[in-house]
Amino acid sequence: MYLGLDLGTSGLRALLVDGEGLPVASEAEAYDARHPHPGWSEQDPSQWTAALDKALARLKASHGTALSAVKGIGVSGHMHGATLLDADGAVLRPCILWNDTRSAEEAAQLDATTDVRALSGNIVFPGFTAPKLRWVQKHEPHLFEKVAKVLLPAAYLNFHLTGEYFADMSDSAGTSWLDTGKRDWSPALLNAGAMRPDQMPRLVEGCEAGATLRPALADAWGMSSDVIVVGGAGDNAAAACGVGAMSEGQGFVSLGTSGVLLTGRDGYAPLPASAVHTFCHAVPDQWYQMGVILAATDSLNWLSRITGAKPAELSMALGDHINGPETVRFLPYLSGERTPHNDSEIRGAFLNLGVESDRKAMTQAVMEGVAFALRDCADAIGQTGAQLGGLLAIGGGSASRFWLETIATVLNLPLDLPKDGDFGAALGAARLAMVGAGAGSVQDVMTRPAVDRTIEPRTDLTSAYADAYGAFRASYPALKSLQ
Repeated sequence: MYLGLDLGTSGLRALLVDGEGLPVASEAEAYDARHPHPGWSEQDPSQWTAALDKALARLKASHGTALSAVKGIGVSGHMHGATLLDADGAVLRPCILWNDTRSAEEAAQLDATTDVRALSGNIVFPGFTAPKLRWVQKHEPHLFEKVAKVLLPAAYLNFHLTGEYFADMSDSAGTSWLDTGKRDWSPALLNAGAMRPDQMPRLVEGCEAGATLRPALADAWGMSSDVIVVGGAGDNAAAACGVGAMSEGQGFVSLGTSGVLLTGRDGYAPLPASAVHTFCHAVPDQWYQMGVILAATDSLNWLSRITGAKPAELSMALGDHINGPETVRFLPYLSGERTPHNDSEIRGAFLNLGVESDRKAMTQAVMEGVAFALRDCADAIGQTGAQLGGLLAIGGGSASRFWLETIATVLNLPLDLPKDGDFGAALGAARLAMVGAGAGSVQDVMTRPAVDRTIEPRTDLTSAYADAYGAFRASYPALKSLQ
């Protein structure tokens, strides 16, 4: 048995899989983020460990025998979060999360520093870890002086599980402290960020054993004390492992809170100016690239809150098939945008509203706005030389056939839907544990799921959606000029 832990922004999921990588049981526990000021997003790491304890207690009660047979644990975590520890391993302040934009000024300063983009392979986004530490240095100097270790959320859970400080390459690539080509901490990047090498965790590959489970936790959960904990992965790399998107031409579209268009890469080919993320993959000698939009299903959830209708109700009103683009246009920049704009200050908008505009029109506009933003990501990724193809559709938003048909037509690419199963980041984390514990090679374990059906582009409508996308692209600079 193997255990995958997915430490998400809104909750933790624990997934037990057998030696074939098939799900046996899972438990989940929710928690919230705090937003004490506009643009701030924080969590207390004690929420993560409390959620883990509750989830594992339920797994022990329902599947104690299976849990006792676990040989390896992998952790997937939401990326970029700054968890600051003192010399005794105590948390100094709430973790500053990936969607926190308070350090926009510090990010711009770091991004303009010589060789930072060249070494990290990426723009320094406000959500990345390095600018957050510069913000703490400036605004909370009394805490900055006490920082002995900076851990990403997944690495903090590794520390909780083992008592040792280690992190994987895929997660660490999102800090702006890692030389992403060399897969190692960069002295120059650390210096630019006012950090020291000794404040960083030890680096391991995601499928490499990092340490063993602490005896106290092993006893509490009825597990062996020789259970290994592997490096794990950032959430998107773990999701890629879960669906077998490991190498060139293998990728996915994820419609979650944020939206992701990801493709595996066999080599290192960064293009920071495109605002495409170029990160190490969770397995050796592989990388991946992705475009990220900050509000995908979050856009539909926002409309749901305003209208009082549940997201599923909004979606069902549209039916299953598209009939052409909506006149109403939506720009999904509710929390700023990453790819391709790198703009933490831009905000969303509806355009072309008329007295005839109703809830259905606004819902369609929201879905199309997300699809057009993903087309922005596809075009940016294409500039790096990557070839998009064989895309799987995953995430909660993929339950809407209308939305998928919209995206397929806007991208002019087919989207494959996996057969019913568990293909999220928790499965990817469990697969990394399987490889690390010797259950098989990356090629044997990180397989692509069987396809249930394929959503083809509507060739009769691609021209109309291409025109609508052109209008969408022209809307960003116009909106920006009004700020």
